Amino acid sequence: MSTPHAFPDLRGAATGVGSLPGTDAREAARTSTGALEQLPFLPELPARGPGADMIGRGAGFLVELFAQTEPSGWRFTDRPGRDTRRAHSWLGEDLDALEEFTQGYRGALKVQAVGPWTLAAAVELKYGEKALSDRGACRDIAGSLTEGLRRHLADVRGRIPGAEVVLQLDEPSLPAVLAGSVRTASGFQRLRSVDRQVAEEVLRNVIGALDAPVVVHCCAPDVPVPLLRRAGVAGVSLDFSLLTERSDEDLGEAVEAGTTILAGVVPSTDLGMSDPAGSVQGVRTLWRRLGFAPDLLGRRVLVTPTCGLSGASPAYARTALSQSVRAAQSLVDNPE
Repeated sequence: MSTPHAFPDLRGAATGVGSLPGTDAREAARTSTGALEQLPFLPELPARGPGADMIGRGAGFLVELFAQTEPSGWRFTDRPGRDTRRAHSWLGEDLDALEEFTQGYRGALKVQAVGPWTLAAAVELKYGEKALSDRGACRDIAGSLTEGLRRHLADVRGRIPGAEVVLQLDEPSLPAVLAGSVRTASGFQRLRSVDRQVAEEVLRNVIGALDAPVVVHCCAPDVPVPLLRRAGVAGVSLDFSLLTERSDEDLGEAVEAGTTILAGVVPSTDLGMSDPAGSVQGVRTLWRRLGFAPDLLGRRVLVTPTCGLSGASPAYARTALSQSVRAAQSLVDNPE
C-alpha cells in the first residue's frame, strides 16, 4: 500500500526518538543538529515539568480543546489555563532554539507529537474518566489534534524553509488500547478495547489530513504494524529488542509495501555501549532472513535509540545519538 507522503530518501541515516535530558532548549537543539546531519529532530525536554511532557505538549497542540493538570494527571477543562500557556511557551522556546541552529539548513527534519489514541488513553474527561471511554471524545480529540498539527507543521516550515518535515506520532499506548488493557481512572478496572478498524480509521484520517510523511513510534510490545501500514504511515519506529517472529513477518510485509523502518537498537539509558556496528547485527540478520537486497538496507532502515533519552545523562544522550549515526552508516558500509 502506497503512502500519501513518502519518507525522505536518506542513506545511512539516524535520528532520535524525541526527548532529551535537561531543561536547556538551546543545548538540546545544539545536540540534535550537531549529532544528526541527515535527520535532526525537534527535542522535547520533559524535565521542565507539566506542559513539556509528551501528554502536556500534545494537549497544547489541541485546537478549541483545553487540558490542565490535576492530582490524577491531565484533565480536559473549559478554558485555557496556566498549563496550556506553559505548553505553548515551551514549544515556542524549543522552536526558537531549533531555528537558531538550522539557519540555512536544507534537508529532512523530524518533529514529534503524541498520537490521538495515546492522548485519549491519558487525558481524563471533565467528570473524571479517561477520554478513551467515550468514542465521540476520541474522535473530537483526533480532529482537534489534526488541526493543531497542521498549524504546527506550517510554523516549522515558516521558520526553517529548507526543511523537508517528517512528523512522528508517538503511540506507546496503542497496543494497550487495542488489547483492552488501559486502566480506568480509578485503576481498578480496564477500559474496553477499541475495534481495530476504528483505530485504523482514526489514524488514517489524521495522517491523510497532514501534508507531511508520518512515522508512528511505539516502544511497547506487539506494535500493530499491519494496521499502521494500512492507515498510511510512511514509517514505523519501534524498539527492536521487543520484536517477535510475528512482528518479523509484519515488518517484512511493511518493507515490501514501501514502509521505512526506524529500528531502535541503541540503549536509551546509561548502559554499557556495545560496538555500533554490532548493535545493528540483529537488523542485518532479519534483513537476510526476509530475503531483501543488501544494498537497500541502508536506505530502508534508519537507526535510533530504543526510546526517548530523557532518562539518560546529557553525556550519554550525546553518545547514544553519535552511536546511532555510526551504526546507521555501518548498514551502508557492511550490509551483510
